[in-house]
Amino acid sequence: MNARMQSLSGGEAAVMALKAHGVDTLFCLPGIQNDWLFNALYDLGGIRVIHTRHEQGAGYMALGYALAGGVGVFNVVPGPGVLNAGAALATAHARGAKVFCLAGQLPARFIDKDLGILHQTNRQLDTLRSLSKWAERANSPEDVPQLVSRAFLQMHTGKPQPVALEIPMDVLQARARMAPPTAASPPPPPAPDAAALDEAARALGRAENPMLFVGSGAQDCGGEVRRLAEALQAPVMGFRTGLGIIDGRHHLALHHNPAREYWRKTDVALAVGSNMRAAVMEWVKERRPKIIRIDIDPHSHDRFLTPDIAITARAEDALPALRAALARHNRKRPSRRREMEELKKWWARESAVLAPQRAFLKVIREELGEDGIFVDEVTQVGFASRLLYTAYRPRTYISTGYQGTLGYGFPTALGVKVACPKRAVVSVSGDGGFLFAMPELATAVQQRIALVSVVFNNNQYGNVRQMQMHDYGGRVIASDLHNPDFVRLAKSFGALGLRARGAGGLRRALRRALASELPSVIEVPVGDMPSIDRFR
Repeated sequence: MNARMQSLSGGEAAVMALKAHGVDTLFCLPGIQNDWLFNALYDLGGIRVIHTRHEQGAGYMALGYALAGGVGVFNVVPGPGVLNAGAALATAHARGAKVFCLAGQLPARFIDKDLGILHQTNRQLDTLRSLSKWAERANSPEDVPQLVSRAFLQMHTGKPQPVALEIPMDVLQARARMAPPTAASPPPPPAPDAAALDEAARALGRAENPMLFVGSGAQDCGGEVRRLAEALQAPVMGFRTGLGIIDGRHHLALHHNPAREYWRKTDVALAVGSNMRAAVMEWVKERRPKIIRIDIDPHSHDRFLTPDIAITARAEDALPALRAALARHNRKRPSRRREMEELKKWWARESAVLAPQRAFLKVIREELGEDGIFVDEVTQVGFASRLLYTAYRPRTYISTGYQGTLGYGFPTALGVKVACPKRAVVSVSGDGGFLFAMPELATAVQQRIALVSVVFNNNQYGNVRQMQMHDYGGRVIASDLHNPDFVRLAKSFGALGLRARGAGGLRRALRRALASELPSVIEVPVGDMPSIDRFR
Protein backbone atom coordinates (compact mmCIF):
# COMPACT_ATOMS: atom_id res chain seq x y z
CA MET A 1 0.00 0.00 0.00
CA ASN A 2 1.21 3.53 -0.82
CA ALA A 3 2.91 4.91 2.30
CA ARG A 4 1.58 8.36 1.45
CA MET A 5 -2.02 7.18 1.75
CA GLN A 6 -3.72 8.46 4.86
CA SER A 7 -7.15 8.40 6.45
CA LEU A 8 -8.94 11.70 5.86
CA SER A 9 -12.44 12.89 6.50
CA GLY A 10 -14.24 14.65 3.68
CA GLY A 11 -13.83 17.90 5.60
CA GLU A 12 -10.08 17.36 6.00
CA ALA A 13 -9.78 16.49 2.31
CA ALA A 14 -11.60 19.71 1.42
CA VAL A 15 -9.36 21.88 3.59
CA MET A 16 -6.18 20.22 2.35
CA ALA A 17 -7.30 20.53 -1.27
CA LEU A 18 -8.08 24.23 -0.86
CA LYS A 19 -4.67 24.81 0.72
CA ALA A 20 -2.98 22.88 -2.08
CA HIS A 21 -4.54 25.35 -4.52
CA GLY A 22 -3.24 28.35 -2.60
CA VAL A 23 -6.37 29.28 -0.66
CA ASP A 24 -5.52 31.06 2.58
CA THR A 25 -8.81 32.89 3.28
CA LEU A 26 -12.36 31.54 3.60
CA PHE A 27 -15.45 33.71 3.99
CA CYS A 28 -18.23 31.80 5.71
CA LEU A 29 -21.18 31.50 8.03
CA PRO A 30 -21.03 28.15 9.86
CA GLY A 31 -23.96 25.81 10.42
CA ILE A 32 -24.69 22.21 11.31
CA GLN A 33 -24.33 20.77 7.81
CA ASN A 34 -20.75 22.07 7.66
CA ASP A 35 -19.60 21.16 11.18
CA TRP A 36 -17.01 18.64 9.97
CA LEU A 37 -15.55 21.20 7.59
CA PHE A 38 -15.03 23.62 10.47
CA ASN A 39 -13.55 20.86 12.64
CA ALA A 40 -10.99 20.37 9.88
CA LEU A 41 -10.34 24.08 9.56
CA TYR A 42 -9.69 24.19 13.31
CA ASP A 43 -7.47 21.11 13.38
CA LEU A 44 -5.42 21.75 10.24
CA GLY A 45 -5.06 25.54 10.39
CA GLY A 46 -3.47 27.55 7.58
CA ILE A 47 -6.68 29.19 6.34
CA ARG A 48 -7.95 32.48 7.73
CA VAL A 49 -11.63 32.04 8.55
CA ILE A 50 -13.69 35.24 8.25
CA HIS A 51 -17.17 34.53 9.55
CA THR A 52 -19.87 36.96 8.51
CA ARG A 53 -23.27 38.00 9.87
CA HIS A 54 -25.21 36.97 6.78
CA GLU A 55 -24.56 34.61 3.89
CA GLN A 56 -24.82 37.47 1.39
CA GLY A 57 -21.87 39.03 3.19
CA ALA A 58 -19.80 35.85 2.76
CA GLY A 59 -20.61 35.68 -0.96
CA TYR A 60 -19.97 39.35 -1.64
CA MET A 61 -16.72 39.39 0.34
CA ALA A 62 -15.51 36.47 -1.77
CA LEU A 63 -16.53 38.46 -4.85
CA GLY A 64 -14.51 41.48 -3.72
CA TYR A 65 -11.51 39.27 -2.96
CA ALA A 66 -11.76 37.84 -6.49
CA LEU A 67 -12.20 41.20 -8.23
CA ALA A 68 -9.05 42.40 -6.46
CA GLY A 69 -7.19 39.63 -8.30
CA GLY A 70 -7.45 36.46 -6.22
CA VAL A 71 -9.78 33.49 -5.95
CA GLY A 72 -12.59 34.21 -3.51
CA VAL A 73 -13.84 31.15 -1.62
CA PHE A 74 -16.91 31.09 0.60
CA ASN A 75 -18.83 28.43 2.50
CA VAL A 76 -22.51 28.48 3.52
CA VAL A 77 -25.15 26.04 4.67
CA PRO A 78 -27.56 24.57 2.15
CA GLY A 79 -31.02 25.90 1.35
CA PRO A 80 -31.43 29.38 2.82
CA GLY A 81 -27.68 29.84 3.08
CA VAL A 82 -27.11 29.17 -0.60
CA LEU A 83 -30.12 31.27 -1.58
CA ASN A 84 -28.98 34.18 0.59
CA ALA A 85 -25.63 34.12 -1.22
CA GLY A 86 -27.29 33.79 -4.63
CA ALA A 87 -27.11 37.48 -5.54
CA ALA A 88 -23.35 37.44 -4.96
CA LEU A 89 -22.98 34.42 -7.25
CA ALA A 90 -25.11 36.12 -9.90
CA THR A 91 -22.90 39.20 -9.68
CA ALA A 92 -19.76 37.07 -9.88
CA HIS A 93 -21.18 35.41 -12.99
CA ALA A 94 -21.82 38.82 -14.56
CA ARG A 95 -18.31 40.03 -13.70
CA GLY A 96 -16.43 36.91 -14.77
CA ALA A 97 -15.04 36.61 -11.24
CA LYS A 98 -13.17 33.62 -9.83
CA VAL A 99 -15.50 32.83 -6.93
CA PHE A 100 -15.75 29.34 -5.43
CA CYS A 101 -18.95 28.52 -3.52
CA LEU A 102 -18.37 25.58 -1.18
CA ALA A 103 -21.96 24.71 -0.33
CA GLY A 104 -23.22 22.51 2.43
CA GLN A 105 -25.81 19.85 1.73
CA LEU A 106 -28.09 17.45 3.62
CA PRO A 107 -27.01 13.88 4.32
CA ALA A 108 -26.83 12.21 0.94
CA ARG A 109 -29.79 9.89 1.52
CA PHE A 110 -32.15 12.86 2.07
CA ILE A 111 -31.16 15.07 -0.88
CA ASP A 112 -34.10 16.07 -3.11
CA LYS A 113 -36.49 13.78 -1.22
CA ASP A 114 -38.73 16.63 0.05
CA LEU A 115 -38.83 15.16 3.56
CA GLY A 116 -38.77 18.44 5.45
CA ILE A 117 -35.18 18.07 6.63
CA LEU A 118 -33.53 21.19 8.07
CA HIS A 119 -32.46 23.63 5.30
CA GLN A 120 -33.78 21.42 2.53
CA THR A 121 -34.47 22.92 -0.88
CA ASN A 122 -35.02 20.55 -3.76
CA ARG A 123 -32.66 20.61 -6.73
CA GLN A 124 -30.15 22.93 -5.06
CA LEU A 125 -27.50 21.72 -7.50
CA ASP A 126 -29.62 22.97 -10.40
CA THR A 127 -29.82 26.37 -8.70
CA LEU A 128 -26.05 26.49 -8.32
CA ARG A 129 -25.56 25.47 -11.94
CA SER A 130 -27.77 28.34 -13.07
CA LEU A 131 -25.51 30.80 -11.23
CA SER A 132 -22.11 29.34 -12.05
CA LYS A 133 -19.91 28.01 -14.82
CA TRP A 134 -19.63 24.58 -13.17
CA ALA A 135 -21.23 22.91 -10.18
CA GLU A 136 -21.01 19.35 -8.87
CA ARG A 137 -21.66 17.27 -5.75
CA ALA A 138 -19.16 15.09 -3.89
CA ASN A 139 -20.63 11.66 -3.17
CA SER A 140 -17.72 10.30 -1.13
CA PRO A 141 -14.68 11.66 0.72
CA GLU A 142 -12.46 10.47 -2.14
CA ASP A 143 -14.45 12.66 -4.54
CA VAL A 144 -13.65 15.83 -2.64
CA PRO A 145 -10.03 16.59 -3.66
CA GLN A 146 -10.70 15.58 -7.26
CA LEU A 147 -13.72 17.87 -7.49
CA VAL A 148 -11.91 20.76 -5.81
CA SER A 149 -9.22 20.39 -8.48
CA ARG A 150 -11.85 20.32 -11.22
CA ALA A 151 -13.41 23.47 -9.79
CA PHE A 152 -10.08 25.29 -9.96
CA LEU A 153 -9.47 24.01 -13.48
CA GLN A 154 -12.83 25.44 -14.53
CA MET A 155 -12.02 28.82 -12.98
CA HIS A 156 -8.61 28.98 -14.60
CA THR A 157 -9.59 27.61 -18.01
CA GLY A 158 -11.39 29.69 -20.61
CA LYS A 159 -13.60 32.48 -19.33
CA PRO A 160 -13.28 32.97 -15.56
CA GLN A 161 -16.63 32.55 -13.80
CA PRO A 162 -17.84 31.25 -10.43
CA VAL A 163 -17.95 27.56 -9.59
CA ALA A 164 -19.71 25.60 -6.86
CA LEU A 165 -19.22 22.32 -5.04
CA GLU A 166 -21.77 20.68 -2.75
CA ILE A 167 -20.49 18.37 -0.03
CA PRO A 168 -23.18 16.50 1.94
CA MET A 169 -22.69 16.59 5.70
CA ASP A 170 -22.20 12.84 5.97
CA VAL A 171 -19.51 13.01 3.26
CA LEU A 172 -17.74 15.71 5.27
CA GLN A 173 -17.75 13.40 8.29
CA ALA A 174 -16.95 10.10 6.59
CA ARG A 175 -13.34 8.93 6.33
CA ALA A 176 -11.41 7.21 3.56
CA ARG A 177 -7.80 6.44 2.74
CA MET A 178 -6.40 8.69 0.05
CA ALA A 179 -3.23 10.43 -1.06
CA PRO A 180 -2.74 13.99 0.17
CA PRO A 181 -4.53 16.40 -2.21
CA THR A 182 -2.39 18.22 -4.75
CA ALA A 183 -3.06 21.13 -7.09
CA ALA A 184 -4.00 20.50 -10.69
CA SER A 185 -2.34 22.49 -13.49
CA PRO A 186 -4.73 23.98 -16.05
CA PRO A 187 -4.15 23.10 -19.70
CA PRO A 188 -2.42 25.73 -21.83
CA PRO A 189 -4.82 28.33 -23.22
CA PRO A 190 -5.61 28.29 -26.94
CA ALA A 191 -2.98 30.05 -29.04
CA PRO A 192 -4.32 32.94 -31.12
CA ASP A 193 -4.79 32.14 -34.78
CA ALA A 194 -1.88 33.66 -36.70
CA ALA A 195 -3.93 34.32 -39.84
CA ALA A 196 -6.66 36.09 -37.88
CA LEU A 197 -4.04 38.15 -36.05
CA ASP A 198 -2.47 39.22 -39.32
CA GLU A 199 -5.86 40.11 -40.77
CA ALA A 200 -6.65 42.16 -37.66
CA ALA A 201 -3.26 43.87 -37.78
CA ARG A 202 -3.78 44.75 -41.44
CA ALA A 203 -7.22 46.24 -40.74
CA LEU A 204 -5.94 48.24 -37.77
CA GLY A 205 -2.84 49.37 -39.64
CA ARG A 206 -4.95 50.72 -42.49
CA ALA A 207 -7.56 52.33 -40.23
CA GLU A 208 -7.73 56.11 -40.10
CA ASN A 209 -9.66 56.32 -36.83
CA PRO A 210 -9.41 53.07 -34.85
CA MET A 211 -10.73 52.72 -31.29
CA LEU A 212 -10.16 50.13 -28.55
CA PHE A 213 -12.75 48.81 -26.10
CA VAL A 214 -11.51 47.03 -22.98
CA GLY A 215 -13.30 45.03 -20.29
CA SER A 216 -12.73 42.41 -17.61
CA GLY A 217 -10.71 40.16 -19.91
CA ALA A 218 -8.02 42.82 -20.31
CA GLN A 219 -7.44 43.51 -16.61
CA ASP A 220 -4.08 41.77 -16.54
CA CYS A 221 -2.53 43.31 -19.65
CA GLY A 222 -2.88 47.06 -19.21
CA GLY A 223 0.66 47.67 -20.45
CA GLU A 224 0.01 45.83 -23.71
CA VAL A 225 -3.23 47.75 -24.22
CA ARG A 226 -1.42 51.04 -23.73
CA ARG A 227 1.40 50.15 -26.12
CA LEU A 228 -1.04 49.03 -28.81
CA ALA A 229 -3.14 52.16 -28.35
CA GLU A 230 -0.06 54.37 -28.64
CA ALA A 231 1.10 52.59 -31.79
CA LEU A 232 -2.31 53.23 -33.34
CA GLN A 233 -2.98 56.54 -31.59
CA ALA A 234 -6.36 54.94 -30.89
CA PRO A 235 -8.49 56.07 -27.96
CA VAL A 236 -9.35 53.42 -25.37
CA MET A 237 -12.79 53.16 -23.81
CA GLY A 238 -13.39 51.17 -20.63
CA PHE A 239 -16.81 51.47 -19.04
CA ARG A 240 -17.82 49.75 -15.81
CA THR A 241 -15.42 46.81 -16.04
CA GLY A 242 -12.58 48.43 -17.99
CA LEU A 243 -11.80 51.63 -16.12
CA GLY A 244 -8.14 51.74 -15.10
CA ILE A 245 -6.86 49.17 -17.58
CA ILE A 246 -5.22 52.15 -19.21
CA ASP A 247 -4.42 55.02 -16.83
CA GLY A 248 -7.32 57.46 -16.99
CA ARG A 249 -4.84 60.34 -17.12
CA HIS A 250 -3.43 59.09 -20.43
CA HIS A 251 -4.50 61.27 -23.33
CA LEU A 252 -5.93 58.22 -25.14
CA ALA A 253 -8.18 57.14 -22.24
CA LEU A 254 -11.82 58.05 -22.85
CA HIS A 255 -14.95 57.70 -20.78
CA HIS A 256 -18.16 56.36 -22.25
CA ASN A 257 -19.67 59.58 -23.61
CA PRO A 258 -16.64 61.09 -25.36
CA ALA A 259 -16.03 57.62 -26.81
CA ARG A 260 -19.60 57.77 -28.12
CA GLU A 261 -18.72 60.97 -29.95
CA TYR A 262 -15.53 59.47 -31.39
CA TRP A 263 -17.51 56.46 -32.61
CA ARG A 264 -19.11 58.73 -35.21
CA LYS A 265 -15.91 58.53 -37.23
CA THR A 266 -14.43 55.21 -36.04
CA ASP A 267 -13.64 52.92 -38.96
CA VAL A 268 -12.19 49.93 -37.03
CA ALA A 269 -13.13 48.97 -33.45
CA LEU A 270 -11.10 46.43 -31.48
CA ALA A 271 -12.74 44.87 -28.40
CA VAL A 272 -10.35 43.21 -25.94
CA GLY A 273 -12.02 41.09 -23.27
CA SER A 274 -15.14 43.19 -23.68
CA ASN A 275 -18.58 42.68 -25.20
CA MET A 276 -18.59 46.43 -26.05
CA ARG A 277 -22.27 46.10 -25.19
CA ALA A 278 -23.29 49.74 -25.55
CA ALA A 279 -21.63 50.08 -28.94
CA VAL A 280 -22.97 46.91 -30.51
CA MET A 281 -26.49 47.30 -29.12
CA GLU A 282 -26.99 51.03 -29.69
CA TRP A 283 -24.14 52.81 -31.43
CA VAL A 284 -24.11 50.50 -34.47
CA LYS A 285 -27.59 51.72 -35.33
CA GLU A 286 -25.89 54.92 -36.44
CA ARG A 287 -22.53 53.63 -37.63
CA ARG A 288 -21.13 50.16 -38.22
CA PRO A 289 -17.33 50.13 -38.42
CA LYS A 290 -15.27 46.98 -38.93
CA ILE A 291 -15.28 45.13 -35.59
CA ILE A 292 -12.49 42.90 -34.26
CA ARG A 293 -12.93 40.91 -31.06
CA ILE A 294 -10.35 39.22 -28.85
CA ASP A 295 -11.89 37.00 -26.17
CA ILE A 296 -11.03 33.72 -24.48
CA ASP A 297 -14.68 32.63 -24.70
CA PRO A 298 -15.54 31.49 -28.24
CA HIS A 299 -19.26 31.72 -27.48
CA SER A 300 -19.01 35.43 -26.74
CA HIS A 301 -18.10 36.48 -30.26
CA ASP A 302 -21.61 36.22 -31.69
CA ARG A 303 -23.52 37.22 -28.57
CA PHE A 304 -24.67 40.61 -29.85
CA LEU A 305 -23.46 40.69 -33.43
CA THR A 306 -20.94 38.77 -35.48
CA PRO A 307 -17.59 40.57 -35.61
CA ASP A 308 -15.66 40.88 -38.84
CA ILE A 309 -12.66 39.21 -37.22
CA ALA A 310 -12.89 36.95 -34.15
CA ILE A 311 -9.80 35.85 -32.23
CA THR A 312 -10.27 33.29 -29.46
CA ALA A 313 -7.40 33.71 -27.03
CA ARG A 314 -6.41 35.33 -23.78
CA ALA A 315 -5.68 39.01 -24.15
CA GLU A 316 -2.29 38.38 -22.51
CA ASP A 317 -1.36 36.08 -25.40
CA ALA A 318 -3.09 37.83 -28.28
CA LEU A 319 -2.04 41.43 -27.72
CA PRO A 320 1.76 40.98 -27.90
CA ALA A 321 1.33 38.91 -31.06
CA LEU A 322 -1.06 41.46 -32.53
CA ARG A 323 1.34 44.29 -31.80
CA ALA A 324 4.18 42.36 -33.47
CA ALA A 325 2.01 41.77 -36.54
CA LEU A 326 0.93 45.41 -36.54
CA ALA A 327 4.53 46.47 -37.07
CA ARG A 328 4.26 45.04 -40.60
CA HIS A 329 1.12 46.99 -41.48
CA ASN A 330 1.11 50.16 -39.43
CA ARG A 331 2.60 53.55 -40.18
CA LYS A 332 3.94 56.35 -38.05
CA ARG A 333 0.93 58.24 -36.80
CA PRO A 334 0.72 61.80 -35.52
CA SER A 335 -0.27 62.24 -31.90
CA ARG A 336 -3.96 62.67 -31.17
CA ARG A 337 -3.26 64.36 -27.85
CA ARG A 338 -4.79 67.70 -28.84
CA GLU A 339 -7.86 66.03 -30.36
CA MET A 340 -8.41 63.88 -27.27
CA GLU A 341 -7.92 66.82 -24.93
CA GLU A 342 -10.53 68.79 -26.85
CA LEU A 343 -12.90 65.84 -26.64
CA LYS A 344 -12.37 65.63 -22.89
CA LYS A 345 -12.97 69.35 -22.52
CA TRP A 346 -16.20 68.93 -24.44
CA TRP A 347 -17.24 66.18 -22.04
CA ALA A 348 -16.37 68.33 -19.02
CA ARG A 349 -18.73 71.01 -20.35
CA GLU A 350 -21.47 68.55 -21.24
CA SER A 351 -21.30 66.84 -17.84
CA ALA A 352 -21.12 70.07 -15.84
CA VAL A 353 -24.67 69.41 -14.68
CA LEU A 354 -23.26 66.54 -12.60
CA ALA A 355 -21.24 69.00 -10.53
CA PRO A 356 -22.34 67.63 -7.11
CA GLN A 357 -21.25 64.07 -7.95
CA ARG A 358 -18.10 65.32 -9.67
CA ALA A 359 -17.05 67.29 -6.59
CA PHE A 360 -17.39 64.26 -4.31
CA LEU A 361 -15.63 61.95 -6.77
CA LYS A 362 -12.77 64.44 -7.19
CA VAL A 363 -12.17 64.44 -3.44
CA ILE A 364 -12.27 60.65 -3.21
CA ARG A 365 -9.91 60.32 -6.18
CA GLU A 366 -7.39 62.72 -4.68
CA GLU A 367 -7.47 61.22 -1.19
CA LEU A 368 -7.18 57.61 -2.41
CA GLY A 369 -3.71 58.18 -3.86
CA GLU A 370 -2.02 56.33 -6.71
CA ASP A 371 -3.03 52.75 -5.90
CA GLY A 372 -6.23 53.27 -3.90
CA ILE A 373 -9.29 51.21 -4.83
CA PHE A 374 -12.78 52.61 -5.45
CA VAL A 375 -15.86 50.37 -5.11
CA ASP A 376 -19.03 51.69 -6.69
CA GLU A 377 -22.67 51.01 -5.82
CA VAL A 378 -26.12 51.43 -7.31
CA THR A 379 -26.46 55.04 -6.18
CA GLN A 380 -26.20 58.47 -7.77
CA VAL A 381 -22.51 58.98 -7.00
CA GLY A 382 -21.81 55.41 -8.12
CA PHE A 383 -23.67 55.93 -11.41
CA ALA A 384 -21.79 59.14 -12.06
CA SER A 385 -18.45 57.48 -11.29
CA ARG A 386 -18.83 55.32 -14.40
CA LEU A 387 -18.83 58.49 -16.49
CA LEU A 388 -16.50 60.73 -14.48
CA TYR A 389 -14.09 58.81 -12.22
CA THR A 390 -10.44 58.60 -13.24
CA ALA A 391 -9.00 55.18 -12.43
CA TYR A 392 -5.21 54.99 -12.57
CA ARG A 393 -4.54 51.25 -12.53
CA PRO A 394 -6.24 47.93 -13.33
CA ARG A 395 -8.47 46.49 -10.61
CA THR A 396 -8.78 49.84 -8.83
CA TYR A 397 -12.35 50.50 -9.99
CA ILE A 398 -14.71 47.75 -8.78
CA SER A 399 -18.21 47.55 -10.26
CA THR A 400 -21.12 45.12 -10.57
CA GLY A 401 -20.99 45.30 -14.36
CA TYR A 402 -24.37 44.80 -15.97
CA GLN A 403 -25.85 43.03 -12.92
CA GLY A 404 -26.44 46.29 -11.01
CA THR A 405 -26.87 44.50 -7.68
CA LEU A 406 -28.18 46.99 -5.13
CA GLY A 407 -26.47 46.53 -1.76
CA TYR A 408 -23.42 44.73 -3.12
CA GLY A 409 -20.92 47.55 -2.59
CA PHE A 410 -20.17 47.59 1.14
CA PRO A 411 -19.63 43.83 1.66
CA THR A 412 -17.79 43.50 -1.66
CA ALA A 413 -15.46 46.30 -0.59
CA LEU A 414 -14.75 44.43 2.64
CA GLY A 415 -13.50 41.52 0.54
CA VAL A 416 -11.38 43.89 -1.55
CA LYS A 417 -9.81 45.27 1.63
CA VAL A 418 -9.09 41.76 2.95
CA ALA A 419 -7.28 41.02 -0.32
CA CYS A 420 -5.41 44.37 -0.26
CA PRO A 421 -4.96 45.23 3.44
CA LYS A 422 -2.18 47.77 2.87
CA ARG A 423 -4.03 49.77 0.22
CA ALA A 424 -6.69 52.41 0.72
CA VAL A 425 -10.15 51.12 -0.20
CA VAL A 426 -13.21 53.37 -0.31
CA SER A 427 -16.75 52.23 -1.06
CA VAL A 428 -19.60 54.58 -1.90
CA SER A 429 -23.18 53.67 -1.09
CA GLY A 430 -26.54 55.27 -0.82
CA ASP A 431 -28.45 54.99 2.41
CA GLY A 432 -30.71 52.32 0.93
CA GLY A 433 -27.94 50.12 -0.47
CA PHE A 434 -25.71 50.42 2.60
CA LEU A 435 -28.38 48.99 4.89
CA PHE A 436 -28.60 45.76 2.87
CA ALA A 437 -25.44 44.44 4.51
CA MET A 438 -24.93 46.93 7.33
CA PRO A 439 -24.55 44.19 10.01
CA GLU A 440 -21.23 43.29 8.39
CA LEU A 441 -19.87 46.29 10.30
CA ALA A 442 -19.63 43.79 13.14
CA THR A 443 -17.51 41.53 10.93
CA ALA A 444 -15.33 44.47 9.88
CA VAL A 445 -14.67 45.49 13.50
CA GLN A 446 -14.05 41.93 14.72
CA GLN A 447 -11.71 41.13 11.82
CA ARG A 448 -10.13 44.64 11.78
CA ILE A 449 -10.96 45.28 8.14
CA ALA A 450 -10.19 48.99 7.88
CA LEU A 451 -12.51 49.81 5.00
CA VAL A 452 -13.78 53.36 4.55
CA SER A 453 -17.48 53.42 3.64
CA VAL A 454 -19.02 56.67 2.41
CA VAL A 455 -22.81 56.71 2.73
CA PHE A 456 -24.60 59.41 0.75
CA ASN A 457 -27.84 59.83 2.65
CA ASN A 458 -30.89 61.39 1.02
CA ASN A 459 -33.43 59.27 2.93
CA GLN A 460 -34.75 57.58 -0.19
CA TYR A 461 -34.14 55.05 -2.89
CA GLY A 462 -33.00 57.98 -4.98
CA ASN A 463 -32.88 56.42 -8.42
CA VAL A 464 -36.33 54.86 -8.02
CA ARG A 465 -37.78 58.12 -6.74
CA GLN A 466 -36.30 60.09 -9.63
CA MET A 467 -37.93 57.76 -12.14
CA GLN A 468 -41.23 57.97 -10.29
CA MET A 469 -41.06 61.77 -10.39
CA HIS A 470 -39.82 62.24 -13.95
CA ASP A 471 -41.09 59.21 -15.85
CA TYR A 472 -44.34 58.35 -14.10
CA GLY A 473 -45.99 61.68 -13.33
CA GLY A 474 -44.92 61.97 -9.73
CA ARG A 475 -46.30 58.61 -8.58
CA VAL A 476 -43.98 58.42 -5.58
CA ILE A 477 -44.47 55.14 -3.76
CA ALA A 478 -42.24 52.84 -1.66
CA SER A 479 -39.12 54.96 -2.20
CA ASP A 480 -38.94 57.24 0.87
CA LEU A 481 -36.82 55.84 3.71
CA HIS A 482 -36.56 56.22 7.46
CA ASN A 483 -32.91 55.83 8.43
CA PRO A 484 -30.88 55.47 11.61
CA ASP A 485 -28.26 57.95 12.69
CA PHE A 486 -25.41 56.40 10.69
CA VAL A 487 -22.67 58.00 12.81
CA ARG A 488 -24.09 56.68 16.08
CA LEU A 489 -24.81 53.35 14.41
CA ALA A 490 -21.19 52.97 13.33
CA LYS A 491 -19.93 53.89 16.79
CA SER A 492 -22.25 51.35 18.39
CA PHE A 493 -20.40 48.62 16.46
CA GLY A 494 -17.01 49.97 17.54
CA ALA A 495 -16.28 51.52 14.13
CA LEU A 496 -15.31 55.09 13.44
CA GLY A 497 -18.40 57.15 12.63
CA LEU A 498 -18.13 60.55 10.98
CA ARG A 499 -20.50 63.01 9.35
CA ALA A 500 -19.34 65.21 6.49
CA ARG A 501 -21.12 68.07 4.78
CA GLY A 502 -20.13 68.95 1.27
CA ALA A 503 -16.98 68.04 -0.62
CA GLY A 504 -14.73 69.90 1.80
CA GLY A 505 -16.18 68.07 4.77
CA LEU A 506 -15.77 64.76 2.95
CA ARG A 507 -12.09 65.48 2.34
CA ARG A 508 -11.46 66.11 6.04
CA ALA A 509 -13.40 63.01 7.04
CA LEU A 510 -11.61 60.82 4.49
CA ARG A 511 -8.21 61.90 5.75
CA ARG A 512 -9.17 60.99 9.28
CA ALA A 513 -10.75 57.69 8.25
CA LEU A 514 -7.89 56.59 5.98
CA ALA A 515 -5.45 57.22 8.82
CA SER A 516 -7.47 55.06 11.21
CA GLU A 517 -6.97 51.35 11.80
CA LEU A 518 -10.71 50.95 12.37
CA PRO A 519 -13.40 50.42 9.76
CA SER A 520 -15.05 53.77 9.15
CA VAL A 521 -18.46 55.01 8.08
CA ILE A 522 -18.75 58.55 6.76
CA GLU A 523 -22.31 59.80 6.40
CA VAL A 524 -22.74 62.57 3.84
CA PRO A 525 -26.21 64.14 4.01
CA VAL A 526 -27.31 65.12 0.51
CA GLY A 527 -30.41 66.26 -1.31
CA ASP A 528 -31.56 65.23 -4.75
CA MET A 529 -28.71 64.93 -7.23
CA PRO A 530 -28.79 65.50 -10.99
CA SER A 531 -29.75 62.37 -12.87
CA ILE A 532 -27.27 60.74 -15.23
CA ASP A 533 -30.13 59.40 -17.34
CA ARG A 534 -29.68 62.18 -19.89
CA PHE A 535 -26.26 60.70 -20.72
CA ARG A 536 -27.32 57.08 -21.26
